[in-house]
Amino acid sequence: MSNFRLDGQIAVVVGGTGALGSAMARGLAGAGASVAVVGRSAERGKAVVESIGSSGGDALFVACDATDRSALASAQEQIDSALGAPMILINAAGGNDPRVTITDELPFEGIDLDAWSQSFDLNLSAGVLLPCQVFGPRLIETGAGSIINIASISGHIPLSKVVAYSAAKAAVINLTQFLAREWAPTVRVNSITPGFFPGEQNRRLLFEEDGTPTPRGHQILAQTPMGRFGYPEELAGACVFLASRASAFVTGADLRVDGGFLSTTL
Repeated sequence: MSNFRLDGQIAVVVGGTGALGSAMARGLAGAGASVAVVGRSAERGKAVVESIGSSGGDALFVACDATDRSALASAQEQIDSALGAPMILINAAGGNDPRVTITDELPFEGIDLDAWSQSFDLNLSAGVLLPCQVFGPRLIETGAGSIINIASISGHIPLSKVVAYSAAKAAVINLTQFLAREWAPTVRVNSITPGFFPGEQNRRLLFEEDGTPTPRGHQILAQTPMGRFGYPEELAGACVFLASRASAFVTGADLRVDGGFLSTTL
C-alpha cells in the first residue's frame, strides 16, 4: 500500500476551492502530499486549507484566476517558494454557463459566439491548457509527475442543453490523450470523469426546494446503476491512485467515477 502514499510530494489543485476540487485536495493531503489550493475565492480557499490543517495535513491557498496566464505564472512562483517544485497537478476549474445552455428561449442557432468562446476559455483553456503550459514544464524538470484533468460524462455523451460545456469537456479528454503522448514517459497525464455530484452549480437541476429529486434528477438516478448521486469525497481515491506510484503505467486514460451512468443504455 506504500505505492499509494504521496509523502514528500507537492500537489497543485487548480479549482481547489470548488466542491470536487476541494475534496480531491483533502484526499491528496490525507495521502501525505503538501497541497497548494489554487482558486479565486479566498474565503473558500482558506476554509479548505483550514480543513486540511485540522486533519494534520499541510496546505497553502493561492489566489488566482486560472483564465489569466500571468496570474498562473505568479501562482507557480509562490508555490515553488513556499512549498517547493510541484509533482502533481490537478486541473479542476470549470463549469457550465447558462448563456450557452439551450432553452426554449435560446435555441442552438441563437448562441452568442463570445459566450461560447468564454465557456471554452473556462473549461478548456483555464481548465487544462493554461495550467499545463505553466506547470507542465516544472513537472518535467522534476523528472516525474502526474497531471489529472477533470472531464465530464457530457464529454463522452453530449447531455441535452449544455452544448458548449459538453463540447469543451470532449476536448479536455482529447487534449489529455495528446499530452499523455507528448510528455511520456516523464509526466503521466490522465483524466477523471465524474458522474453527477450535487454542488452549487447543479443543485437546482437535481433537487426541488424540499430536497426531493427533480424530474431531471429522477431520470439521472434511473440511468445510474448505483441508484444515487455521488459524494465529492468519493473522487479522492481515484485522484490519489492516478497521482501515485500505484498507477505508474497508466497514462492517457480516463477513469470514470460515475456510478455506472455511462454503462447504461436504453
